[in-house]
Amino acid sequence: MANTFQDNQVCIESRDCFDGRNVLVMGLGRFGGGVGVSRFLCGCGARVTVTDMAKAEDLRDSVVALDGLDIEFHLGGHREADFKSADLIIVNPAVKRSSEWLKVARDHGVPLTSEMNIFFSLCAAPIVGVTGSNGKSTTTAMIYEMMKAAGSESRPKRRAWMGGNIGRENLLERLGEIDANDLVVIELSSFQLESLAEIQRSPHIAVVTNIAPNHLDWHGTMEEYVSAKQNILRYQGVGDTAVLNRLNGGLKDWNEVGGGEVLWYPDSVSDSTAGGYDLPLQVPGRHNQVNALAAMAVGSVLGIDVSIGRVALCDFKGLEHRLEFVREVDGVRYFNDSIATTPESAIAAIQAFDMPKVMILGGYDKGVSFGELAEVVAREVDVAICIGQVADVLVELIEESKRKINNDNMLCLKAADFEAAVLLASEHSRPGGVVLMSPACASYDMFTNFQERGERFRAIVGTLG
Repeated sequence: MANTFQDNQVCIESRDCFDGRNVLVMGLGRFGGGVGVSRFLCGCGARVTVTDMAKAEDLRDSVVALDGLDIEFHLGGHREADFKSADLIIVNPAVKRSSEWLKVARDHGVPLTSEMNIFFSLCAAPIVGVTGSNGKSTTTAMIYEMMKAAGSESRPKRRAWMGGNIGRENLLERLGEIDANDLVVIELSSFQLESLAEIQRSPHIAVVTNIAPNHLDWHGTMEEYVSAKQNILRYQGVGDTAVLNRLNGGLKDWNEVGGGEVLWYPDSVSDSTAGGYDLPLQVPGRHNQVNALAAMAVGSVLGIDVSIGRVALCDFKGLEHRLEFVREVDGVRYFNDSIATTPESAIAAIQAFDMPKVMILGGYDKGVSFGELAEVVAREVDVAICIGQVADVLVELIEESKRKINNDNMLCLKAADFEAAVLLASEHSRPGGVVLMSPACASYDMFTNFQERGERFRAIVGTLG
């Protein structure tokens, strides 16, 4: 194993590769981003050091989750010596590859990898990977429900596993339980996919829901963002399949990126087997019908019986913070769509409801355009309440769109804070309508993540009436 990690190169063939090695985990995170890989490394016999710029008190929950393990913590700032002396560095996906600390590591021949790269290197089961600018979490969960239902009917039974960016259980910790007969579905972010290029691996089945501007504050350009996303099929070969959304113009040339078979959805086959866009799903919106068609396309590749797949999709109740029904108050239904961090996903949420809509939108500025969203809001929303860093921009664009279509009845307001926005929405709602919190932005100007924003929305709505 002496040459497993050497001169910036990483070759991971088994868990034994980590035994006795000095491994630095860069980025513990407030919500356990580095907890799973740290546990895994300790279980492999590695000597683990965890480093994070945040202070110990800010990382308390993550530190407590690692209590009892032989781990050295260097919190509140990085130490240059750690990046020079480690045998291997596990980099959190949120860390930019241009980081000065990673340059120190490269200059000293220390190899870098990621949790997802380790999983892809060691997982014995076929992997279905799902990415896209919008809809990837729901599509991932739909595929998982179909695999789980089909696996329980098969002989021998095939277990289904779900993980990755969707934020469920850490599959790296469960690696020893996953065998070659199982099926794994993983949601992959652009950050995770960018590092996947280092090992030149793509999933056996790669699903791309759509592509639209996102995370340009991190990637820098749309070209860099697209290039990272394309890693999901760039290294596919014979026997692999790319499942691509025919309805998204941004994917029109993606069939030329990888070396696997390409399956477009929807098409005449998937439309007929899934009932077109008329599956009686419990999750609202035409976009979720399209997500279901993606899942059915994957099911066809995996040989899942169509009737089993349909039942699983129709039983699927959705995910937290994704057009999640919160409660009804005085005839008004409140929906939490905090996961909507792009204009495209907010547009899909608006178009999921054919009834009067009061909408809360805005937040952290990721450097994307809100022009199309403003036009849809001005045309299809009764009252828009804008918040956060981009509130002024949104109000200006929506007012401009109102003037273009002469819609003086549409009301656009700005709220001082999040709670004020929810209360304003309640005041302007009417029976038979919906209040939709679909921000189209990240949450970092007000909250630590979209989950916290969604939970706050649910809490405030819980006090109404």
